[in-house]
Amino acid sequence: MAGTAGGDHVDVVGMWVTADGHIRQELLPDGRYDEARGERRSAYTGRYTVTGSHLDYIDDTGFTATGDIRDGVLYHEHLVLYREQQSP
Repeated sequence: MAGTAGGDHVDVVGMWVTADGHIRQELLPDGRYDEARGERRSAYTGRYTVTGSHLDYIDDTGFTATGDIRDGVLYHEHLVLYREQQSP
């Protein structure tokens, strides 16, 4: 199931951001994602699946990409994204 920690899948649901905050990728619990770039909201949208710590993305135009979680960091193609911490 996308985005869940069940079984051997990594929990990926939440907001992931680049170190400079320019790219923000929200991975939703229903297997959808919404990526903002700078001031452009929803620059890319689509769906994702999780297998172990590997993610496969298919955007709504049919473009595909991959990502991997290593040591709590999301390596998505050429991007490095960090999980945004929730305020208590």
